[in-house]
Amino acid sequence: MVRPPLSPEERERGRRLGALLREARGARTPGEVALASGVSLEALRKIESGRVPTPAFFTVAALARAVDLPLDELALALDDTGTALSA
Repeated sequence: MVRPPLSPEERERGRRLGALLREARGARTPGEVALASGVSLEALRKIESGRVPTPAFFTVAALARAVDLPLDELALALDDTGTALSA
């Protein structure tokens, strides 16, 4: 199965996700967050830079938990429409 290309909006949402996670990380190093979350350092760097605009749910959940960012707050911050995000 071939995955359709991402829309510009999906790519922008991925960049915002990365920025939110980077901001929530605060003074912690990427290595500290990677270790705490169980996500590889390289994957974390790619997500924070927006190069992986649609990471897996459990990856996002692990990173959000590691930086004390509730998933519902993260979802609201990424929602442009005022409604729940769609898959």
